[in-house]
Amino acid sequence: MDRLQSMQIFARVVEMHSFTRAADSLSLPPSRVTRAVKELEAFLGVRLLQRTTRHISLTPDGTLYFDHCRRLLADIEAVEASFAGGAARPRGRLRVDMTLSLARLVVLPAIKDFLARFPDIELTLTVSDRTVELVQEGIDCVIRAGTPEDSPTLVARRIAAFDWVTCASPEYLEQHGTPQTLEDLARHHAVGYLSARTARSLEWDFLVDGELRFIRMAESLIVNDTDAYVACGLDGLGLIRPGSYMVREHLISGRLRQVLADYAAPAAPLSVLYPQNRHLSPTVRAFVDWVSELVSQEQMGWPRSKRAAEAR
Repeated sequence: MDRLQSMQIFARVVEMHSFTRAADSLSLPPSRVTRAVKELEAFLGVRLLQRTTRHISLTPDGTLYFDHCRRLLADIEAVEASFAGGAARPRGRLRVDMTLSLARLVVLPAIKDFLARFPDIELTLTVSDRTVELVQEGIDCVIRAGTPEDSPTLVARRIAAFDWVTCASPEYLEQHGTPQTLEDLARHHAVGYLSARTARSLEWDFLVDGELRFIRMAESLIVNDTDAYVACGLDGLGLIRPGSYMVREHLISGRLRQVLADYAAPAAPLSVLYPQNRHLSPTVRAFVDWVSELVSQEQMGWPRSKRAAEAR
């Protein structure tokens, strides 16, 4: 048994959630992939995968072994990349997860540049706003907004920050008036956004005389998708407070109007999170560096509140 190749095959089966798809991606016969995993289980004396006719999943021992496999394979790839030559070129499969709004508005319009720069990378981009188990789901890195939770297994690299923009459609403001102060918000209603972390709609926070002030808005509707959230604001269903990059074009076109621009809020970090390995693989590093550069360029066009802009 070639133990290194068996580890690579096992890791690919887990990442692809399928023996057949793993075999196709590795250009190996399905029987070779099945045999490699069975030989690995026999060598270790444990069952790594639970198999049914429709689904495979990691056992507790398999989860532990998969975590170590990824670390070891990443270390080997990093060592090879430290030498001049073809091994230093980013290559292979890369799976990235991010929110739909960030993918649609920022990343996908520029993805052709990434694929042109790194033609040997096979990119899988998934979109979600939920907590992702990177190792178990075979995801190499995720991009998330907000302050990352402390994790012993993940590294968070901040790549940008954006402001929250309080805004509404002209129709809503014509019907309900334009709030001029935070006290005016008591006479308005908002579209709520459901937090995946807390399962509650988000409060609005503002910096007043250097201190945070939290406001719980009266909410006419609550959604859990950023595109739906902005769409509700465009339809005049209430005030909304999305990230600046989500509504830039709508503010320029006039379909949304910013209110309370003098009231700043703490900027929200945008971070790339990836498993904590001693070495970051060239493939993941290539994407992290590229998206950091992209978001930094995009950030120059993101609208900011007056006080937030002055603070920067």
